[in-house]
Amino acid sequence: MFASYRITRSTLACSAFLIAACAKKDNAAVDTSSSSASTTASTTSAAPAPANINLADIAGKWNMRAIPSSGTDTTATSYVMTATNSQTGWTLTFPGRKPMPVQVSASGDSIVISAAPYASVRRKGVQVSTTGVLRLQNGDLVGPTTAHYKTKTADSVLVLNVTGTRTR
Repeated sequence: MFASYRITRSTLACSAFLIAACAKKDNAAVDTSSSSASTTASTTSAAPAPANINLADIAGKWNMRAIPSSGTDTTATSYVMTATNSQTGWTLTFPGRKPMPVQVSASGDSIVISAAPYASVRRKGVQVSTTGVLRLQNGDLVGPTTAHYKTKTADSVLVLNVTGTRTR
């Protein structure tokens, strides 16, 4: 029992030494004798939180491209997304089709878009429902979309990477 205590104690001491040695010093000039100064230094070095999304900044028409995130199929599905300055009135329009309404919600820096079952563009004769999360990055809308295909067997899912550029 004494030996296991000594081993555990030495293991903890070595672990503490390694953690201390590997720890990145945020600010060498900070007086570490004060716990409040140490806390302030660690919280101010964190990256600022992303700004909340403003739907008015997104309003307009966007040329969207969705490409499967894995596999050998790199064929893009293109469509136009019409965004409004509120959570209502948004549509997706696939080539040769009528505009289709989508449900939208915004939270933090993200926009969640859900489309009810509709005829798939990628898989002929199959109904699909999609849910995606878009974020504004460098003037483009980007994010993943998950497509759930209604098949006679188990649910068929495809994850797509979506990128959108504002039409001019």
